[in-house]
Amino acid sequence: MSVLVLQLAGPPQSWEAAARFARRGTENAPTKSGVVGLLAAALGLDRDADQQLAELAELRFGVRIDQPGTRIRDFQTAHHLDTGEAMPLSERFYLADAVFVAAVEGDDALVDRLAIALRAPAYLPYLGRRSCPPVRPIEPAVHRGEAGLERVLAEEPWRAADWCQKRRSHQERVELTMLLEALTGDGGTQPLGDTLRDQPLSFDPRHRRYALRTAHSRTVLVANAPARPRRAAPAHDPTGHLEGA
Repeated sequence: MSVLVLQLAGPPQSWEAAARFARRGTENAPTKSGVVGLLAAALGLDRDADQQLAELAELRFGVRIDQPGTRIRDFQTAHHLDTGEAMPLSERFYLADAVFVAAVEGDDALVDRLAIALRAPAYLPYLGRRSCPPVRPIEPAVHRGEAGLERVLAEEPWRAADWCQKRRSHQERVELTMLLEALTGDGGTQPLGDTLRDQPLSFDPRHRRYALRTAHSRTVLVANAPARPRRAAPAHDPTGHLEGA
């Protein structure tokens, strides 16, 4: 098994797990359906290629929140092309200035194929919506061995923006949150987690379908490169001037 790590950073991002009518929200971190869609686009798959999508959906998914960003709201208008009639005003939410490290774990050959595709994608990648291009390279990196998804994510360098890292330069290590997809067939030994409807079954625009999956939250301490070394407190003896008196 191999793990493919991606850097997801962009001025706006929007990762939607459930949409209701004209209100289009975003989760606090990338969804599995959004990242699988990014991988499928890199491979050049059609939206109705459900068989190839099923292979990608079998990958185990995890994400680390390196810079949570700020939730912002936007209003959008649209008109029907044929009649010119106005459509309902839509309300859309985004994450501004967020940075994530996402990873998928699976078969060596599939992970290698995805890494190659991401370096020369058939379709440009975007972060949840087409209006959200990445501001940094995705930097696909493949990790071999028995480390596993959780350990690989935990050992990745902190990818927050320079200003964010310097703001916390008083901390040698920072605590970050990881969201890890529950292992299948665990016999109920894992603790309860959050349930999301972002397991992709079909991206066909005529009938998009998603299933439920479970994700567990973990915290990890990651080194902060710009951290200032702690200075030793100066020696101080309040009775020193009394010596020899």
